[in-house]
Amino acid sequence: MSNVKLAIIYYSSTGTNYKLAKWAEAAAQEAGAEVKVLKAEETAPQQAIAANPAWKEHYEETKDVPNVTLHDLEWADAYIFSTPTRYGSAPAQIRAFMDTTGGLWFNGKLVNKVVSAMSSAQNPHGGQEATILSLYTSMMHWGAIIAAPGYSDPVTFSSGGNPYGTSVTVDQDGNMLEDVEEAVKHQARRTIEIAQMVNNGTK
Repeated sequence: MSNVKLAIIYYSSTGTNYKLAKWAEAAAQEAGAEVKVLKAEETAPQQAIAANPAWKEHYEETKDVPNVTLHDLEWADAYIFSTPTRYGSAPAQIRAFMDTTGGLWFNGKLVNKVVSAMSSAQNPHGGQEATILSLYTSMMHWGAIIAAPGYSDPVTFSSGGNPYGTSVTVDQDGNMLEDVEEAVKHQARRTIEIAQMVNNGTK
């Protein structure tokens, strides 16, 4: 039985990364982890959300999902981030939260946390890999342990071949163009497995 506590932290305007987060949650729970699914606080103006029906619908549907807090980062042994790309980096909502972690970083509270990341964009070369790598750069400053999927399972190839983290292309109607569910679940299980190794060695 796993003793890993996992925080799945996502931002999603129209639902793609929420769906990735829920797939990761299912696999992590099946692996025995204690899991929290948490969203980055929405900072976009209400008028912008209201002007996009899909965004407004998803915003209303996920109002009860808790916003991530610094306490959640301290609580968890491992994190999975799932985020769309904005100009090759994470959106402002994720970055704003990351910018609040300085106190935890300064006090060594993020050292040896196990982290992994996933991303989405509207075209196959829309910055998914750069977004994941930009998150990993911050996590290197934390002293975290990166649990990239690499090519540790054939599912990585069948889902697009991104070794840094699962990524998906989404069309203008919000449909995922690659079948990534099993890749997400493999990445979650791998994150739990590595976090379990770290816990067994340090607790």
